[in-house]
Amino acid sequence: MAKERITLKTPDEIEKMRVAGRLAADVLDMITPYVTAGISTGELDRICHDYIVNVQKAVPAPLNYRGFPKSICTSVNHVICHGIPDDQKILKKGDIINIDVTVIKDEFHGDTSKMFVIGEPKPHIQRLIDVTQECMYLGIQEAVPGNTIGDIGYVIQQHAEKNHYSVVREYCGHGIGRVFHEDPQILHYGRRNTGTVIQEGMTFTVEPMINAGKRHNKLLPDGWTVVTKDHKLSAQWEHTIVVTKNGPEVLTQRADEVLPF
Repeated sequence: MAKERITLKTPDEIEKMRVAGRLAADVLDMITPYVTAGISTGELDRICHDYIVNVQKAVPAPLNYRGFPKSICTSVNHVICHGIPDDQKILKKGDIINIDVTVIKDEFHGDTSKMFVIGEPKPHIQRLIDVTQECMYLGIQEAVPGNTIGDIGYVIQQHAEKNHYSVVREYCGHGIGRVFHEDPQILHYGRRNTGTVIQEGMTFTVEPMINAGKRHNKLLPDGWTVVTKDHKLSAQWEHTIVVTKNGPEVLTQRADEVLPF
């Protein structure tokens, strides 16, 4: 197995990560009023692209990343992740959508995603979304120096399975900084006291993908879109964090978001 190459960030680099994180969070705040029935995911992409490029003077990281054709990911209903925005995909009442935004500013990345519901959610749908967000928060709280990456995965898996949901295993969180995806990989399942030891100065994402049905998934022919095999709903939330000596600092906290820790 190749040795992990983890870059511990300097105070100056962390400050740049704070800026990039804040910008990514701002995109989600900005787009929220537009996420309504009748809009296409392609239009949401154009609005976000314009805001990132022309208002924030930043770069949308997904655009042309390994050939990805758009500036954000829009994953609707049973799409787990990496949904490609499309003018034909019109949001309707009852849909759920994850919007995943990554912004580059001064060479550093901020990466975050949020779940939206179109109209009034049915209770079982709201529960999936809430439990998935709780999984993310529980995972983030484990990001303290001396803990392990396995501790993050363990608490996420326990909370999801206790609520009769499943954890997607093929896609995970990741180190982030000047590079979009770097070491360490942050699995959303696992055992306590296993894996890489968490250190001050690490920056990574926690982004559990939680399925209402079974965890199995498949990649569509476009080479990006990942869906649940059983077509049941999937939810995801994501934050970029930095590990400080006092524990995790969320770099992508949104203006309206109250952290539970």
